[in-house]
Amino acid sequence: MYFSVPGLLTAEDVARVGEKAGQLDWADGRSTAGRTAKTVKSNLQADMNNELGLGVHDFLMRAISGSSLVKRLARPKRFSRLILSRTENGGHYGFHVDNAIMGRDGHQLRTDLSFTLFLSDPGSYSGGELNLAMSAGDIDVKPEAGTLILYPSGAIHQVRPVTSGSRLACIGWIESRIQRADQRELLFDLETVRSSLKAAHADQRLLLDKSISNLTRMWAD
Repeated sequence: MYFSVPGLLTAEDVARVGEKAGQLDWADGRSTAGRTAKTVKSNLQADMNNELGLGVHDFLMRAISGSSLVKRLARPKRFSRLILSRTENGGHYGFHVDNAIMGRDGHQLRTDLSFTLFLSDPGSYSGGELNLAMSAGDIDVKPEAGTLILYPSGAIHQVRPVTSGSRLACIGWIESRIQRADQRELLFDLETVRSSLKAAHADQRLLLDKSISNLTRMWAD
């Protein structure tokens, strides 16, 4: 299952990120790929280590980590550093599975969820769909700019070739406080029901508060 977080960035935010991305230095994306992924990866990645890159990174991280919907869906414990990816001129990222553990030097995390924040108008490039191999069949995703797509890191997925234009996206990973997807989904459903109850249902809201809190205590690591 995957989830969509529409409007995570406004059109103005998307334009601002795109403008700054044009000023960054870009390198072959295979430099950050694992041994198997190197054979199927063809994209560019921005240098986010200079002052401009760090500013873009921090702006995007605040938007993603501050999203109430991302918080409720993912229950984040920690986020990876973000990657800014540009795919063009037939570039793609063939079928692969994200590494289970990412990071180094004491800053590792377990990848429970992956996300792609789309930063290009879908009409400005051809191809470039995020393709997810799910149990119900393959799903192609190509939403409006500013939309974040959240999906299991263990899912087989790919970025289809970009045949014209340029696809800009922000990529990252989340280690959740709740490792199991079915438990995260149950907590999300309970919170959705709780938020729909009116003030007159204070007793029911309190019972849901109790259940959500106790389930979180049981399942959180």
